[in-house]
Amino acid sequence: MLYVQQSLNKDEELVYVGHFHWMYNVQAVMAIVWGVVGCIAVIVGGVYVWDHYLGGLEADTYLGKIRELHPAIRLGAFLVFVLSLLRFAQMMVVKATTEIAVTTSRLIFKRGLVARYVGEMSIDRIEGVNVLQTILGRIFNYGRVMVRGMGVGEVILPPIADPIAFRKAIDRAKSI
Repeated sequence: MLYVQQSLNKDEELVYVGHFHWMYNVQAVMAIVWGVVGCIAVIVGGVYVWDHYLGGLEADTYLGKIRELHPAIRLGAFLVFVLSLLRFAQMMVVKATTEIAVTTSRLIFKRGLVARYVGEMSIDRIEGVNVLQTILGRIFNYGRVMVRGMGVGEVILPPIADPIAFRKAIDRAKSI
């Protein structure tokens, strides 16, 4: 919350700080899992096609057959895995560099590592707050919050834990 703390005015106090739900971490880890599954699928498919349709592989063990595969197939499997690692890293950087807070006078949404995007909206200019939850979001208590402002547009927050409490914090900040 470095940006939020630096940007607080003298008479402004934090009302609520939004956090990513643990399900976001699960989605990031699943990117790696799907990368491993894709890598294995490329290798198994390559061994099967090479063994049955392209003349066969001479090795007796499966590891030996993998070593005999064309380098392009092994490179493709490696690239599938690297792309999944990059997706995981991207999701973790987004989580580490995002700050969501409600203060007594404004809503602050900051994201970005090198380039910074800051969405701020005055609490008294907020027209409506919508909570967007999927079925899993209802079960595990996470969701997106869409805040509409008068003449300002809207700010759609990433999936956060307990979006109802976040909406109540906005209402509480309005009443202060």
